[in-house]
Amino acid sequence: MDDQNQQGFEKTEHDGQQEEQVKPAKKFIRIKPFSFIMLMFLTILLTAGLTIFALTFGEKKVVEVSVPVEREEFSELYDAFDELKNKYYVEIDEEAVITGAINGMFDALEDPYSDYMDVVQAEQFNSDLSSSFQGIGAEIQERNGNIVVVSPIKNSPAEKAGVIPEDIILTVDGQSIQGMSASEAVLLIRGEKGTPVKLTIQRGQSEELIEMTIIRDDIPIETVYGEMGEDKIAHIQITSFSEQTFDELVKFMEEFNADGMKSIILDVRQNPGGFLTSAIDIANLFLDEGKPIVQVQGREGDAEVMLAEGGKKYSQPIVVLIDNGSASASEILAGALSESAGAKLVGLNSFGKGTVQTVSYLQDGANLKYTTGKWLTPNGNWINEKGIEPDEKVEYPEYATATYINPETEFKIGNVSPSVRSAEQILNALGYEAGTIDETFDEATKAAVESFQEAHQLEQSGVLVGETTYALMDAIREKINNDDPHILKAKELLTATN
Repeated sequence: MDDQNQQGFEKTEHDGQQEEQVKPAKKFIRIKPFSFIMLMFLTILLTAGLTIFALTFGEKKVVEVSVPVEREEFSELYDAFDELKNKYYVEIDEEAVITGAINGMFDALEDPYSDYMDVVQAEQFNSDLSSSFQGIGAEIQERNGNIVVVSPIKNSPAEKAGVIPEDIILTVDGQSIQGMSASEAVLLIRGEKGTPVKLTIQRGQSEELIEMTIIRDDIPIETVYGEMGEDKIAHIQITSFSEQTFDELVKFMEEFNADGMKSIILDVRQNPGGFLTSAIDIANLFLDEGKPIVQVQGREGDAEVMLAEGGKKYSQPIVVLIDNGSASASEILAGALSESAGAKLVGLNSFGKGTVQTVSYLQDGANLKYTTGKWLTPNGNWINEKGIEPDEKVEYPEYATATYINPETEFKIGNVSPSVRSAEQILNALGYEAGTIDETFDEATKAAVESFQEAHQLEQSGVLVGETTYALMDAIREKINNDDPHILKAKELLTATN
């Protein structure tokens, strides 16, 4: 779960870094600040300041820093700083060295969700609390030295370009980001609207790397989308958990309820999480008063159980959709509705983020984001690195995860490429017979492209490039939405219930 303020929220970084934000849980949880850590950093900064003062205004000799008795564990750190400051062959960048020491402490935790953010990184991180930013719209995290996509944001440039969960981003504009923290990678990926960023991506076990250029844009600030047809089954998708998500959801619920809503499909697929309090508030809409929503356990003591309170409730049958991009707050909501409300879970195993983070703000504008505890489902299950298993496992069709096809690359007779295989998969799925599915662009592939171009009123060149590629990707996206196997299974279950 992603928390971003000192409230018990968690966060994963994304190019807009909407990681789950650690927002102080004003209502349900109060996490005590780690005064020990804050004292440690203040001590380091104060010591550095005294050292600089002495070197500037005192005699030109080695400065010996007196280590407070209660902080003797830092004596070697001070000795190392002074040694480098006075004997390194060139003048050191003191700010960079101190920042490196702090980063080193966080790296030693081996926790992908704990991070030190300097002033620039902190400004980027904090801007996401408003759910508004410019970038490509892909939630990322550091995992085993790699920057891994948790989920693209709905309607974002990343989603439209074909970025999918578990993609590994290797380079940004030619610069390797392996070994970087998520915060550092975000600074490279984000940028002004209208500017391009080139990513090199590794997908699954494929040795063929994917090169894609994405044009940055305003990332949609809406976090809830909804629709209801004549069957009166409401399909409500939550793309992240921001401060506004609860209100957005309630608006849809009231509208659909007034229109005769019979059942609900709550869709948190490819939702990387957000504010813990938002997930708790939403779960409270569907749980009877007194039912457990989530348990949060810190370093000491028993887990604190968050219970559903009174207020407006919706008792219609509900199915929750999850997949490998459902993380943190999404998993909290899915776990609560499954174990405390009997909701069926449909889709794929969820991401598996079972820890809670908080953010402390330093005086210079930097941030400390660190794990303060773990969360458990109502039944006491810790899903960290395991995820939540759905009641009904339903795979995506193969064409839904086809390799990205670069519109700038021309594919025609004789070309051999993994992108050709993807194009043939998509063409076949759309009803245009492309022959044998392989990596070779042959006469059958050309004929299928020509048929597609004719149907979409494009020049019938038989060449896959530019507008044809864009149209092909749009068409398969529409098919995925219309023939979504998870939604079809959810409707089957709800229809049987009704």
